Amino acid sequence: MNQKVSPRFNSIAAKRLAWQTLVGLILALGIGWLVSNAQHNLDARNVASGFGFLQREAGLPIAEHLIAYTPADSYLRALVVGALNTLWVAFWGILLATILGTAVGIARLSKNWLLTKLMSAYVEFFRDVPLLLQLFLWYALLQGLPAVRQALNPIAGVFLSNRGLSLPLLDWQAAHSWVLLVWIAGFAVTLTRMKWATKKRLDDGRQHATWPIGVLSLVVLPGVLAILLGAEFKLDVPSPRGFNIQGGVTVSPEFFALLLGLVLYNAAFIAEIVRAGIQSVGHGQQEAATALGLRPASTMRWVVFPQALRVIVPPLTSQYLNLAKQSSLAVAIGYQDIVSVATTAMNQNGQAVELVAVIMGVYLTLSLSISLLMNYYNARIALVER
Repeated sequence: MNQKVSPRFNSIAAKRLAWQTLVGLILALGIGWLVSNAQHNLDARNVASGFGFLQREAGLPIAEHLIAYTPADSYLRALVVGALNTLWVAFWGILLATILGTAVGIARLSKNWLLTKLMSAYVEFFRDVPLLLQLFLWYALLQGLPAVRQALNPIAGVFLSNRGLSLPLLDWQAAHSWVLLVWIAGFAVTLTRMKWATKKRLDDGRQHATWPIGVLSLVVLPGVLAILLGAEFKLDVPSPRGFNIQGGVTVSPEFFALLLGLVLYNAAFIAEIVRAGIQSVGHGQQEAATALGLRPASTMRWVVFPQALRVIVPPLTSQYLNLAKQSSLAVAIGYQDIVSVATTAMNQNGQAVELVAVIMGVYLTLSLSISLLMNYYNARIALVER
């Protein structure tokens, strides 16, 4: 006697749930087997597991650190220092590569034949040479610079030697922090005023001045506060002394080479992304802007580039993620990022599984943060259908 299957159990949703449950169970069993196998192998070799080692003394010398650190500190602090070094080079790499790549991408569309060919040659060269080779090249060139006593001095207060790039540094005081906060608040006010002026201009066609608010917020108020608080703007200028450079701030050859390689390499890709985005905007948009009397610079700023951003941002996000992950090549030239610090710690205590997990966690967090910010920005500039 045939029995009818209830539609409830024959539905597509039920089948999907069954398959998903099966796949999840297989994944859970696989992960459990891997963990059990790893634990068995560690026990067989008398290798301790767990993250208790993070509280032990590291004994790792780290030349560059954004927070206070000594070899007597724990492994946890050493890994934090390495993670901050990774974030530091990724931040400056993304910022500078974006500026350079945008400029090169726009220059490739110039009507100047020589400028276009030079930018094309730059893109083809840096995009086609492996990044690791470029890092070796820049590091070798920096190591070939003269010693401190014969340091190059292209600009007053700036020295370039085999110890790195030395720059003047502001002698920071507590009063400077308050002045900076006021300046940031003024910058926010100025941006708000500019957005309001742009919106009003689109509504009534009249020009609304923004410079008085800008001067007051960015110059007058911070200046008056600096005078009242007695903030002195003195520069700590570096000077060669003996075998080292005293004063100022010195960017190490390792950081300089890594940043230079990341910026030049990724800017070539960003330039192509920007060029493609601009070319995706219909030529009729530019003709309409010209008919309205807009100059080429204004056309690019107000008409072409805002539309091009909708094409630029998605691949630009991927390039940012690539740059962040490419920073792990720092270990090849001796810059102590999270990979370098974790690898050294791994050689000392043998906690390979835990330290690899830490490295993966750092890069996963960095990549997800970049994706979150860029997706938020992409949603802000997306077209809203009415």
